[in-house]
Amino acid sequence: MAVTYLMLARLPEGGLGAFEAYESAVLPLLADHGGRLERRLRTVDDRVEAHLVTFPSGRDLAAYRVDPRRSAAAPLLESSGATVELLAVRDIE
Repeated sequence: MAVTYLMLARLPEGGLGAFEAYESAVLPLLADHGGRLERRLRTVDDRVEAHLVTFPSGRDLAAYRVDPRRSAAAPLLESSGATVELLAVRDIE
């Protein structure tokens, strides 16, 4: 059963460049794990970014999170100063 996640990244002043470099490195990896970026949004002040991402299963998300290519890009995320929250979400009627 597919699972959907909401990722919220809060960016400090000056962190956007490194965060964008990180995203450029890791977002293409989603497809390798069956993931799909449904929506990517950013606040008008460039301080919060939200992603709605779907994976076939929680195991696929776990495989994405431990992908060595993603780990290699982690210093970019760290240098951005972003704080990231990942929430499993569901559709509501």
